[in-house]
Amino acid sequence: MGNIQAKVEVFVRLHEMESPVEHRVLDLVSEVGEMAKDVLKMSDYGRKDFVKGDLKNELGDVMFSLANVANYFGVNLEEAANLAMDKYSSRLDKGSADSEND
Repeated sequence: MGNIQAKVEVFVRLHEMESPVEHRVLDLVSEVGEMAKDVLKMSDYGRKDFVKGDLKNELGDVMFSLANVANYFGVNLEEAANLAMDKYSSRLDKGSADSEND
């Protein structure tokens, strides 16, 4: 993950794409929305069985935007993901992965 973050940081600087954090977060939400819409289309908006599609491009956009937000705050995404897995593991030890087990 760190390598991806570094690539995104260099790319953003090279292409003068720095922006306020609010814009970066809105971009992330927008990209997640585009991915969600593609997933909905894969089931014809719930009218047929879900058909797996290619989300590689949309997931790439989400990762780029997420890395851009993380870079702004100086957050290492690999460390953040490890913290999340530890949190879910602890919750599962208590019986469920939901947040009520915190």
